[in-house]
Amino acid sequence: MKTSRDDNGAANSNPVIVGLDIGTTKIAAIAGRKNEYGKLEILGFGRANSNGVQHGMVLNIDQTIKAIEMALKNCYDSNPNLTIEEVYVGIAGHHIKSLQTRGDIVRQATEEEIRQEEVDRLIADQYRTYIPAGDQIIDVIPQEFTVDNFQNIPNPIGYSGVKVGANFHIITGDKNAIRNINRSVEKAGLNTKDLVLQPLASAAAVMCDQDLEAGVAIVDIGGGTTDLAVFYEGILKHTAVIPFGGENITNDIKNGLGVLKTQAEQMKVQFGSALSDEAKSNAFITIPGLRGMQPKEISVKNLAAIIQARMSEIMDFVTYHLKQVGLDTRLLNGGVILTGGGSQLKHLIQLTEYVTGLNARIGYPNEHLAGGHIDELAKPMYSTCIGLILKGYNDYENKNKQFEESFRRVQVPASLQQPPVDEVIATEEEVIAEEQAVHVKNVKQRKSLKGFMDSFKIGLIDLFKEEEDAKF
Repeated sequence: MKTSRDDNGAANSNPVIVGLDIGTTKIAAIAGRKNEYGKLEILGFGRANSNGVQHGMVLNIDQTIKAIEMALKNCYDSNPNLTIEEVYVGIAGHHIKSLQTRGDIVRQATEEEIRQEEVDRLIADQYRTYIPAGDQIIDVIPQEFTVDNFQNIPNPIGYSGVKVGANFHIITGDKNAIRNINRSVEKAGLNTKDLVLQPLASAAAVMCDQDLEAGVAIVDIGGGTTDLAVFYEGILKHTAVIPFGGENITNDIKNGLGVLKTQAEQMKVQFGSALSDEAKSNAFITIPGLRGMQPKEISVKNLAAIIQARMSEIMDFVTYHLKQVGLDTRLLNGGVILTGGGSQLKHLIQLTEYVTGLNARIGYPNEHLAGGHIDELAKPMYSTCIGLILKGYNDYENKNKQFEESFRRVQVPASLQQPPVDEVIATEEEVIAEEQAVHVKNVKQRKSLKGFMDSFKIGLIDLFKEEEDAKF
């Protein structure tokens, strides 16, 4: 068995966890493992252009399978020592809905301290909540707990009382959309360890404890959708999926300026701006003519006006959702954190601050990454994928899933790290001595930032595999 090693030479017993981001424009697969400092080392990275996915939903399973397989191939090429069998998969799409519920249980042994099993039962009861036919519960996220007359308890374990209750944020999705994702992953030779709402994964990658305390709105601008997650007083208050993203902007440019889609995408990335006032009125882009036709000149200011119109519409939706949950500009001191591929548009921060009235910044997923990774992985477009790995570690550290005792050890490949300054190589005797000295560590208490991701979804994936799937 290969032994992966940290920078200081200590054997690393953490598992390798893989996140799979099935997006409208790209599919990314990233394998990561935490080092002794709690930072994420990237062990494998692959991406592929996405086909068969529109507005975050898998519509063509065969094309999606091919794209997943290509992303996996590229991930294996970056590190041949990897073995990928299970993945954490992000889910989005305009079929995603959320609702608030309340649950309570009356305890039998009132004199004893509240145990984890009772909290698990309280959460499991919420999976029987009535939802419309055709929908399915994806996640049940506890917010604040109550024990008898004590309110706003983050974690009730250790308290004593007669009645334990909690408010819950329940996320639902369309059964067919969920089934299509699982079929695509399974036919690509993988098992879905868990489905995670994309805005929650992105939030985990770009947020810190201070953001959670101050209150923030995470706006993940993807290719087909814009995902929103709102946190206030350390609690997930609201989630939403806005059915507009970077693809809509590209199509607007294509139709408004009469150019090809590839040309529209290139102009958006290279010359696009979210504020028309910031664009030069005397600047033009020359587009080659089709099949001998005359070249076309595109005004940079007109290009910015088209982008601004669509981005303003997206930010209006964000403002609408904030008002729906009663969080106005005075409450979210952390402002808006923009992430996702669409967040890299020029002057988007200024437009966001103007429309929402909140401070804004770009959220990069390097908050939890170990040093020395390639710069490509710190781009906002990989926030969801990095967050999926963090979700996996949240399950692992809180023992929500049945992780195996032994894991294949792999090292960070040279292609995924920057050139090291100094490299210390340990002898085989040192490796053996250190392995013998390693003891099983106690599972860490969950951190405040990770608390919102605790789902306790034992056997949730089994719910997705209905009898019809056996035919495929």
